[in-house]
Amino acid sequence: MIHSELQDALNAQINQELSAAYNYLAISAYFDEENLGGFAKWMLLQHQEELEHAQRLQTYLMDRGGHLELEAIAKPRSQFSGALEAFEFSLTQEQENTQSINNLYEIALRHKDHATKSHLQWFLDEQVEEEKSVEEVITTLKRIGSDVAGLLYLNEKLGERKAETVAV
Repeated sequence: MIHSELQDALNAQINQELSAAYNYLAISAYFDEENLGGFAKWMLLQHQEELEHAQRLQTYLMDRGGHLELEAIAKPRSQFSGALEAFEFSLTQEQENTQSINNLYEIALRHKDHATKSHLQWFLDEQVEEEKSVEEVITTLKRIGSDVAGLLYLNEKLGERKAETVAV
C-alpha cells in the first residue's frame, strides 16, 4: 500500500498533467485559428503526451493500491500575442511540472519508497526533454523575430513531428 502523502502527491501530479494537456489542447486550437497547422500539430502531440503521462501515473497509483482523486481543471489559456508568447507559456508550464515531479520525488525519498522513486525517474528524465524541446523552439522564434518566411518555415518543420508512444 502506498503512503497517504504519496497518494495525495501522485493525485496532484495526475491532475497537473491533465491540466497541462488541457492547456496544450487550447494552444493547439489557438494555432489552428492562426492557420499555423504545424504549430497546432506540435501542441496537439504535447496534449497527447501529457494525457499519457497522467495515465502512466494513474496506472502506477492503482498498481500500488492507491485511490484516484480527480479534481476540476481550470479553464485553459487560449489567447496569445503570437507563437513566442505561446511557447513561453508552455515553457513555464513545463518548468512548474518539473518542480512538481521533483517535489514528488522528495516525498518518495522521505518515505523511503524506492518503487515510487524508480517510477518517477522516467518522469524526471522526460522533463529534461520536454523543457529542451520547448526552449529550442523559443530560441528559433527569437531568431526569426518578425520574419514571416521564417515563421512559415518553422511551422512546416514543427508539423513534421511524429507522435511518440509512451508505455503505460
